[in-house]
Amino acid sequence: MKPTTILAAALAACALAGTAAQADTLKKIADTGKITVAYRESSVPFSYLAGSGGPVGFSVEITNAIVDAVKKQLNKPGLKVDMQAVTSQNRIPLLQNGTIDIECGSTTNNAVRGKDVQFAINYFYTGTRLLVKKNSGIKNWADLARKKVSSTTGTTNAQVIRKYSKDNNLDFDIVLGKDHDDSMLLVDAGRAEAFAMDDILLFGLKNNARNPADWDVVGDALQVEPYACMMRKDDPQFQKLVNGVIGGMMKSGEFEKLYTKWFMSPIPPKGQVIGLPMSQELKDNLTAQSDKPAM
Repeated sequence: MKPTTILAAALAACALAGTAAQADTLKKIADTGKITVAYRESSVPFSYLAGSGGPVGFSVEITNAIVDAVKKQLNKPGLKVDMQAVTSQNRIPLLQNGTIDIECGSTTNNAVRGKDVQFAINYFYTGTRLLVKKNSGIKNWADLARKKVSSTTGTTNAQVIRKYSKDNNLDFDIVLGKDHDDSMLLVDAGRAEAFAMDDILLFGLKNNARNPADWDVVGDALQVEPYACMMRKDDPQFQKLVNGVIGGMMKSGEFEKLYTKWFMSPIPPKGQVIGLPMSQELKDNLTAQSDKPAM
């Protein structure tokens, strides 16, 4: 065989190997007869537990719409749907190893994560702020110099506040909770002065607290980051389905109704209203339907 022929054969083999390595979530679901979707236990109002039933929230309803579309495309109305709780720390590994098939919660779409997973159309925009006890006297980041600040393991927020502390010589003593409830508990128990996290999650946690009036969300937003559903990389068919569902909801007006339900109306379990109008970034993305990551 000529060298050029050998080279061509090798390139063809590499191309086939690359194709074989592509994820095929729809085939996996069809072959196993089930789809496994992730949920968060305390990402209010996106995905959280509000009692003895299953998870509820804005992202849960988007997930349900995606599941319905999968059932329709595969012609499997009786498809089994498994629910898997995930944390900030394990959500990406569980997606990569096939334990879960999709995660729609409060996950930031950024360039670093984009090397490991595929993101759908951005469906929320947020920034890192602080949850504090109302009587703490803390109003902004400078008030936390050389004090304990909690955040959650595996989140971009922990990285953001480390950098901010270093850049501004604030010398935060950062302590990490395993989930958002745990991070808030660190403040409640006096083991941290403030909890740094996405502002919308802080509003949700505050509203669901035993005494919401005891808490405040304060401080400048350090950055604006988009949230989006996560899928496995190199799976164009599943990405097309997921984006079709989310984009269709944005185009039809269903997305805005869902936003009003979870951000501007009473939500379980206490009937509290978060009261956060849709940001301009999100309004713009109802038309643009971009999956552009935070850098």
